[in-house]
Amino acid sequence: MRFRVLGPLEVAPPTTTEPVTPRAAKIRAVLATLLVRANEVVSVDSLIDELWGENPPRTATTTLQVYISQLRKLLHTVDPEYGREALVTRPPGYALHLDPTHLDLAVFEELHESGRAALLRGDPAAAADLQRRALALWRAPLASDTPHGALLARTAVRLAEVRSAALEQRIRAELQLGRHQALVGELHAAVDEMPMREEFHALLMVALYRTGRQADALRAFAELRHSLVQELAIEPGRQIQQLHQRILAGDPELMRPPSAPAAPPGQEPAPVPGPRAGLPGRTADRLPSRDPLFTGRVESLDRLGALLRDVPAGSCVAVTGAAGVGKTALVVAAAHELGDVFPDGRVFIELDGQNGVASPAGALAALLRQLGVSGRLPSQVDELRSLFDALTEGRRLLLILDGCGDPAGVRALLPRTAGSTALITGRRIPPELTGRVLEVDPLAPDSAQELFSAAAGSRVVRRGADSAVREVAELCGGLPLALRAAAARLASRPHWGPEMLAARLRDEEHRLAELTASAPGFHDRLRSSYEEVGPELRRAIRLLGLLPAGSFGPREAAVVLGEDEAKTGDLLRELVAARLLLRVTEGPTRATHHRLHELWRLLALECLAAETPPAQLRAATARMADDYAERILVADVDGMPLLEWFALHQDGLVAVVRRCHAGGLWEQAVRLADAMTGLLEARAAWDAWEACHGMALEAARRAEDLVAEARLLRSLGDLSWQQRRLLAASEFYEGALLTADAAPAPAERGRALIGLADIQLDLGGIEGAAALLSPALDAVADSTRGRYEAHRALGLLALESGQPALAQGHFTDCLDAAGSLDDPRLTAFAQRCLSRAHGTGHAPPGWTELRPGTWRLTADEDL
Repeated sequence: MRFRVLGPLEVAPPTTTEPVTPRAAKIRAVLATLLVRANEVVSVDSLIDELWGENPPRTATTTLQVYISQLRKLLHTVDPEYGREALVTRPPGYALHLDPTHLDLAVFEELHESGRAALLRGDPAAAADLQRRALALWRAPLASDTPHGALLARTAVRLAEVRSAALEQRIRAELQLGRHQALVGELHAAVDEMPMREEFHALLMVALYRTGRQADALRAFAELRHSLVQELAIEPGRQIQQLHQRILAGDPELMRPPSAPAAPPGQEPAPVPGPRAGLPGRTADRLPSRDPLFTGRVESLDRLGALLRDVPAGSCVAVTGAAGVGKTALVVAAAHELGDVFPDGRVFIELDGQNGVASPAGALAALLRQLGVSGRLPSQVDELRSLFDALTEGRRLLLILDGCGDPAGVRALLPRTAGSTALITGRRIPPELTGRVLEVDPLAPDSAQELFSAAAGSRVVRRGADSAVREVAELCGGLPLALRAAAARLASRPHWGPEMLAARLRDEEHRLAELTASAPGFHDRLRSSYEEVGPELRRAIRLLGLLPAGSFGPREAAVVLGEDEAKTGDLLRELVAARLLLRVTEGPTRATHHRLHELWRLLALECLAAETPPAQLRAATARMADDYAERILVADVDGMPLLEWFALHQDGLVAVVRRCHAGGLWEQAVRLADAMTGLLEARAAWDAWEACHGMALEAARRAEDLVAEARLLRSLGDLSWQQRRLLAASEFYEGALLTADAAPAPAERGRALIGLADIQLDLGGIEGAAALLSPALDAVADSTRGRYEAHRALGLLALESGQPALAQGHFTDCLDAAGSLDDPRLTAFAQRCLSRAHGTGHAPPGWTELRPGTWRLTADEDL
């Protein structure tokens, strides 16, 4: 049974009969998703998300099971012997097991990788053949007859990039074979299809020049430049500009293929003096320090330059930092400025990424080609290394090894002869490789705004855009990769301004998708950091994403990870070393905390939803919510005043309540919301109060906890009363009263009566308030906070009735209750009321303070 997804979806039987395609679009989507993740478990949640996105039906899980059953029947029909067994259930989802050679996608990628390796080792004939065979499998974009969800859309974008790379490398290989005449027409078609891909324009210019059409080659450059300037307000890259100058000058070297014919077997390749390729051009991603797009990196550039000037020959310098922070741009800019230090040349090798080399042998071969070696190269690492040492002996070269991932592989590339220096970039640099390390951090806010403004150009240079630019820079976390992606997103939507972009990036669930929309490699660059660590660290980073945005201490980390303090410390150190976590020092005790960069936090949540079993997710969320509730109740908040700590964490804690509510953790949602009540009231955080307690109220009802339901109804009544929405407050209090009677919950019955009495006082109903407060005082006899509220209302009633002596007694009782509660805010209010009853208080004329911080203008005051 063979599968084809590069184009319309097809399942071909083992025999030669016609292929079969599922008729239902949803079944095709399930099959396509399983095929792009062949031989892996795809979770039920991932499949549901792929089929229905953010709005799955209530029956999504059952419907998916029906689709899986129908898909098994189809596979059985195609291959009665093995078809049904190919699709297996594996918690937390399903896996489709197949031979990779029976899937066109896997064969396509394997042929492409082999072709790339052949080109790197100097075998253009094999490279052209392999890439041609890969491209022959491409019938149309991925599953072109199937609706795409998030996973299929991302994969389709990636494969389109791979297809473009395969086409570019096949044409490049054929140009090396001297087939320029036959390639002109195909290159014209490629340029029309991908007008912004400079590499195809460059290949077309070379092919035209070699066929004697110099004027057409120059016209191709002019058309590219016009398109870039008109649509993106940028100039072509440095490399293609240099090619343009060589064509203008009629450079005869361009008439010959860049690689000489292979030497006979056994004959040593002949070195050519001087590096042939050198550095990447100063394109939009790799600019010299004077360019506005290199803002915020001048100090780092100076430090790197000093390290490279002072390092002993034969040593190395490393630049490290998170993905997308601008390591490559920094080292290339430094190399461009240090030509005097490395007179024999500066060469650049990408060790990872789409155009990189994965093996030491491939990297050494690429280095040798750049050092001018032509002909057939040895295949063994030791032989390549010996040739490399011979060529670098006594030469002052700078070797830039970009993207250090495998320590053993990088060690094989380091210079062993005096003279040359290695400049390594990577997220994790092995400490034994170098003692000279420059760490690159995200940009400071001002520099981030400057970079985004420079990348976006005239789109943001206008009055009134400053606040939106500042917000975009904050939402991108100062990460250059994200800032450039945001600028590209803005450029792709001419009718947008920075305000629209900022509004779209505010949505956490879709921020990564927005940034990826016009920068297809953005998401993969972020995810590469996550994928290169082991399963234990991937689990840790996913769970840490549950924590509210901002910094967190070792206790919060240990709770959400479900590990002891020692194990948690080890995991955090490893995550810091992998550049997935930042270490920060803050708070009055200058304690060490950690923080997830905002974009990695969003990536962690994305991976959490797709890869973490629901039971683990619920358990971690429950632990986190319970711990936050406990910390608030005992005021154990990193040595800070509780209200100050809560001001920093309020939005995050509301998000935790929301996550508990979404996960059906009713008890935890109620408990955490309860713990936050007084703090939300103290901060007059009305929107957060309403959202938090609204969710908790539903949770209490789902848990059939009548006492909690009464308490939350009364709390929402207090909120409505403070907002002066008296009708809504009355409805909440009456609901609380009925629920408290059903529970029974005497204290909450009393609190509800006190709330209704406050409304009566507001409306001038002194007698009605008195009738409510007498039974209320009896009901709250066993509740210290309830007694406080009852005496507060009775004291205010006494003042309204002209009985200051009686009011003094009630406010004295308030003061005693506040002391028992150890609540300075309530104590201060009772003292102010007592002073007022004695006639010594100071208050704005005509105003009465009814609750702490809540004032009412008296009815007889002239408005």
